[in-house]
Amino acid sequence: MKSLVFFTCIHLFTSMVAAAEIERIWLTHKTNQPNKIVVNWLTDEPGDSVVVYGISPETMERAKVNESTKLHHVEIPLNHRDRIYHYSVQTGNQRSAAATFKAYPTETLRVAIVADWQSQPDLSSLIKDDVHLLLTAGDNINNLWQKCGPGKRNCITPYVNLISAYPELFRSTPFMPILGNHDRQIHPRGSKPPAHAVYDVDATAFCRFFELPDEEWKWHFDIPEFGVRFIGLDFNHISDFGNHWQTCHAFGRDSQQYQWYQSITKKVPGHLVTLYNERNASIRNQLQGEWHQLFQRGTICVTGFGYFAERAELDGLNYYNTSLSGKGKQYSDPHSKFLAGKDSYLLLTCDRSSGGMKVEMKSLGNEVLDRQNFAKPVRKQTTP
Repeated sequence: MKSLVFFTCIHLFTSMVAAAEIERIWLTHKTNQPNKIVVNWLTDEPGDSVVVYGISPETMERAKVNESTKLHHVEIPLNHRDRIYHYSVQTGNQRSAAATFKAYPTETLRVAIVADWQSQPDLSSLIKDDVHLLLTAGDNINNLWQKCGPGKRNCITPYVNLISAYPELFRSTPFMPILGNHDRQIHPRGSKPPAHAVYDVDATAFCRFFELPDEEWKWHFDIPEFGVRFIGLDFNHISDFGNHWQTCHAFGRDSQQYQWYQSITKKVPGHLVTLYNERNASIRNQLQGEWHQLFQRGTICVTGFGYFAERAELDGLNYYNTSLSGKGKQYSDPHSKFLAGKDSYLLLTCDRSSGGMKVEMKSLGNEVLDRQNFAKPVRKQTTP
């Protein structure tokens, strides 16, 4: 009798393990418009990738990728607006609980931008804003080497930890990060450049973990109904370019990044929001001010380079610095209009009927630190 009970318990335990719940789920886009979304998840055991999704129990569909893996990426179509999508994921006997996300709206769009996520603070204020899209201005993790070991370019553990810290946020809100230097640091930095590269310029782990548009280390994303384009660039610690502290891709006139940005901003659909992780004054002065001239084709630029909250304005263009770790050393922009030592994020609210965009810099205590309203842009096609 004891043997029967023992084997019965073993069977039940094995069944429970085999049917373990999938908890680490995040949503991204790899298309340049929100006509599709990628459901990403991680499993303890490898297997195929299945998403069951729909806007009602009667219309649920199924998408499957026949590949044995622990890191799953399945793209599904978004054919509706102003609705709630229901979905769950499955890999073999491993399943997730039912989850939901909002379809993109038709009248009012809310987008949040965060940066310097290393401390993983309480984001209750941001969650209450009920945003449709979450972007970053870089530095989403501390580094790679402390959790993965030095030199491990492919290790995703720090990104897994980020997703695990905010499970409800990431399974319900599309997330599109950009790169900072911390996001690809594979060795300790030290006091001077060593004989080996400290940073993985290719951002192997970042690109493996997130499904993003274009080359992923740079990307653009349009929401045509609201006339807004978001562009993620790869600028960080540009003063270290060319030595073993180099963190980012090239940004000179002949670089892929410069020529791509120059081309994609010749004709902007409306508001243009440019994201990067370098000090605003440093990058806009590059190439004798040519980057600033290109940025002027847009509405705002946003960085997470400094640990403070700031808005600067030059030639009619607003430059923001936002940080979830906003109580660090302040080195103000020469054209600063607002500066505060507070943890902050940006909330962008786009109105479809007017074409306007409101930008609020908010504290994590839900205080509006700065507010600017930008009317619908009247743009002409830009010559090279």
